[in-house]
Amino acid sequence: MLRETMVLGGVLPDTVAVNVLVVVAASGLIWLGSGWLEEAAEGLSTHYGLPPVVQGTVVVAVGSSFPEFASVVVTALAGIFDMGVGAIVGSAIFNVLVVPALSSLATDDDLDSSRTIVYKEAQFYMLAVSVLVITFALAVIYEPVSGGSGLVGSITRPLAVIPLFVYGLYLFIQWQDTGDYEAEPGGADVDVPREWGRLAAGLLVILVSVEAMVSAIESLGHTFGIPEFLAGMTIIAAATSLPDTLVSVRSAKDDNSATSLGNVLGSNTFDLLVVIPVGVLLVGAVPVNFSTAVPMFAVLTLATVLLFGALRTDLALTTLEAYALLAAYLLFVAWVVAETAGVTRVLPA
Repeated sequence: MLRETMVLGGVLPDTVAVNVLVVVAASGLIWLGSGWLEEAAEGLSTHYGLPPVVQGTVVVAVGSSFPEFASVVVTALAGIFDMGVGAIVGSAIFNVLVVPALSSLATDDDLDSSRTIVYKEAQFYMLAVSVLVITFALAVIYEPVSGGSGLVGSITRPLAVIPLFVYGLYLFIQWQDTGDYEAEPGGADVDVPREWGRLAAGLLVILVSVEAMVSAIESLGHTFGIPEFLAGMTIIAAATSLPDTLVSVRSAKDDNSATSLGNVLGSNTFDLLVVIPVGVLLVGAVPVNFSTAVPMFAVLTLATVLLFGALRTDLALTTLEAYALLAAYLLFVAWVVAETAGVTRVLPA
């Protein structure tokens, strides 16, 4: 018997078999779209003389972050902004622990890092986490919401401008590095309109496919009784991070470690400093539970420190360090399960 809810806007029935097929088909389309995105970004970066790090942290990262962007906008408009923030944090933890590990394991040698990645990208990303926590704290101090459980504040449009301003600083730094970079010849051979078209097509395919996949996974979660918090922080977060994973793994296989690692850090920076504030700007003001958000950001900070330390040792991510990052993510999933089951009470709300 078919349930009343339907997937893909009512085109397909909401059954387990159909949802599984949607997940499989969407995965294939995301693989295709991520290939277009990576190839177009590489061609355009060559044409405009962008360094590989800027290619990964800005061009590819912004493109692969579109699913998170869409999810935050939808949840903000639906009045469940906390769910959108939770999905962003879960996706960020997946990005810094799983994506670099899989990228390292996909290569024959260690995944090379650089001082630019470690001392600029990783540290600026840690600054992004701090800025967003400070923004949440200012919301609790100056725009408190009475009657809620825990420390609840309202993030207004003026407060949302703070992280956007910091991202503007990030783009300025990247622009400065672009001016210092000496591009290799060959950019004149790039068909620019074709590459822009392929970039747009890749973004569209990724966005539509991820939204269909998330919808199918949410339906499967309801069918099998998976709690929303557990599904959002793990399954949904991993699904929205699939484009980042595929792009980074592809780049690592092509011996482009700067783009591979830059995509991870740049995507997370964009998510924290742009995606969340844009959701606030669209709605006007959204409540955020500070007592729930801060422990989650503390976990994200710890995960970032682990990645930072691994990349700094010999400026490479070794196979052993990759497995250590995967083990850390499994510990995170175990903690989320424990929170869902009520075994631990780190999150008060």
